[in-house]
Amino acid sequence: MIRGLAAVVAGLVAWSIVAVVVNLAFRAAWPGYAEVEPSMRFTLAMMFARLGLGALSSVCGGIVAARVAKGSELPVRTLGIVLVAMFVPIHYGLWDRFPVWYHLTFLFSLLPLTLVGASLAPRVDRSARLDTLRTNVL
Repeated sequence: MIRGLAAVVAGLVAWSIVAVVVNLAFRAAWPGYAEVEPSMRFTLAMMFARLGLGALSSVCGGIVAARVAKGSELPVRTLGIVLVAMFVPIHYGLWDRFPVWYHLTFLFSLLPLTLVGASLAPRVDRSARLDTLRTNVL
C-alpha cells in the first residue's frame, strides 16, 4: 500500500515537473507566449503545444508511477484518475476561455496517456539484475 501511494505521489510530482519545465521553455523560446499566457488568449498553435505538454507530462507521470509501483497497475490507474479529478474543476472554471474540443481532448487523454507511459516504463527483472551483478563482480 505504501509503495502504491508513493507511486501516485511520484507520478504527480513527475507530471508537475515536466509541465512546469516545458511551460517555462515555451515562455522563453516562443515569442508572444509569455505575453498571452496571463490572459490565456492562446493561438491555435499554442493550444496544440499545450495539449502536447499535457500529453508529455502524462506519459512521464505514468512512467515514473510504474517504476515506483514495480509492476502494480492499480497505482498507475489511480494516478490517471487523480489527474482527471484534479483537472475537471480547473477546466470547468476555464470553460469559456477555450474551445470545447481543447477541454475534452485534455481531460480524456489524461488516463490513457498515463497508462501509455506505464507501458513504456522499462521493466527490470530483479533476478536478471542480480545475475548481472554477480557476473560483473566475479
